[in-house]
Amino acid sequence: MEDLAGAAWALIVHGGAKEMAPGEEAANRDGVLRSAEAGAAVLRSGGSALDSVETAIRMLEDLPVFNAGRGSVANAAGEVEMCAGLMDGRDLSVGAVGAIRQVRNPISVARRLIREKEVILVGEGALLFALEHGAETVPDEVLLAEEEKESLAQCHDTVGAVALDLGGNLAAGTSTGGLTGARVGRIGDSPLPGSGLYADNHAGAVAFSGDGESIARLALAARVMARIADLGPEQAVRDALERLPHVGGAEGDGGGIAIAKDGRVGWWHNSPHFAVAVAASGMAEASAWLKKGEAESG
Repeated sequence: MEDLAGAAWALIVHGGAKEMAPGEEAANRDGVLRSAEAGAAVLRSGGSALDSVETAIRMLEDLPVFNAGRGSVANAAGEVEMCAGLMDGRDLSVGAVGAIRQVRNPISVARRLIREKEVILVGEGALLFALEHGAETVPDEVLLAEEEKESLAQCHDTVGAVALDLGGNLAAGTSTGGLTGARVGRIGDSPLPGSGLYADNHAGAVAFSGDGESIARLALAARVMARIADLGPEQAVRDALERLPHVGGAEGDGGGIAIAKDGRVGWWHNSPHFAVAVAASGMAEASAWLKKGEAESG
């Protein structure tokens, strides 16, 4: 994907590093394409990278096939706790929420927090902040993925988006519906700057999905940012992901998306599937893949 160097604007989104259940392929492909087109519409009209990322992730949160928002999973108490983060490459502002409950779109709560002094709010404090700023609330029954109402299949994927706007500004965002059966209050890498995401106009932007504890321990996003200029976004993500199995063992898989400040776009994964869609100036329409090596689909 790095042949997009020089793109006036670009957006890349992902639907989570995971193994897709049989029959889910079409819904995953359609979902990331819809997300990319929604975010791209913002960029085409001159909107900001931050607006584009929020728009793209809200779309993913509203689609039950993804583990975020309406597709979330239950923790050990049978409740939904979600995390989301958003970072602005212009000034390194971050807004993030952890273990937040009963909000339809956690990414928009993170967006509202981005201009506050606090970087991360969690649990009851995050929900209180959301309510104070008019966030839409819904019960767990609306948020839980259909299959989660019947079983507790393991799930640790995350959705994300990274964008470059016409002004040269970058942004990165993540959102997750949690880890199936996790301890109450568990927070993974998703809302942590330097781990699950990062954006800096002077270098690039990146977002990860996968084994959250291992990604956090390795500070994967920080590793990518340190090398993105020299290696390019795809190789920087690939090199970072190669460390995961050494820390997380058999569960140490994941995927990442990135954009360099010059418009180069890249992605990689060591999970069975990683639904990704890319839209950029110069492309007639967004293209999507379910894993590396697959022929693109527009």
